[in-house]
Amino acid sequence: MKKVFLSVAILATFATSSQAQFKLNSKTIGAAEKGVKAATFSDADAAKLAKQAVDWMDKNNPVAKDDDPYAVRLNKIFAKHKSEDGLALNYKVYLVKDINAFACADGSIRVFAALMDLMTDEEILSVIGHEIGHVKNKDTRDAVRAAYKRAAITDAAASQSGAVAQLSESQLGQFANAVLESKYSRKQESDADTYGYDFLKRNGYDVMAMASAFNKLAELSGGASASNTEKMLSSHPDSKDRAAKVTERAKKDGLYKK
Repeated sequence: MKKVFLSVAILATFATSSQAQFKLNSKTIGAAEKGVKAATFSDADAAKLAKQAVDWMDKNNPVAKDDDPYAVRLNKIFAKHKSEDGLALNYKVYLVKDINAFACADGSIRVFAALMDLMTDEEILSVIGHEIGHVKNKDTRDAVRAAYKRAAITDAAASQSGAVAQLSESQLGQFANAVLESKYSRKQESDADTYGYDFLKRNGYDVMAMASAFNKLAELSGGASASNTEKMLSSHPDSKDRAAKVTERAKKDGLYKK
């Protein structure tokens, strides 16, 4: 679970005076891979580490309070889905200017305020549905495992025993960086798109909201920040193609709306 799905550029246009840029630890991620053995890294291990990373990010970024308009809006549109598809999900809004959302292996979903400024309620739900797909498909588990190794924060004992360590405060920032810099494959992204579409469909939402969200992304990627957008979305299928696939499926399902 990285800067997933809507990892566009940092666009100040969508920021308010109360919003800041999303913060991560500034240390460079190590190239060494001293992480635990893949075979012994369980779902519980991934959830434990993901929670540590998310708690660190929540502590180091401005989180919307319960009575903040952003939090009120997100709760209104998503509260009934906290146990979606057998998952225990929690969600918060970061009051930052980045247009983004991400999910972690512990079921944490974080939506950025600038994304909410850009999207309608059902478009936001399509984004969240995509993120839930990464959790359900265990992409987030695999991303945490890879980040744990890539951050080079484990000691020799942990590496040999396969134990997952409790991270120190300084390690948490480094690990959070690694988590957010993780990349999903194009297939993983496409599978999460499918999950997001199905999420909208089974809950009675307009599936075309996903197409319109992708089209908004495509418009942003053609602007002044196109070079940054292209770099950050390099692992994702083309936004216009994704919108077209949603539209094609919606027509087959009899759910197409102009």
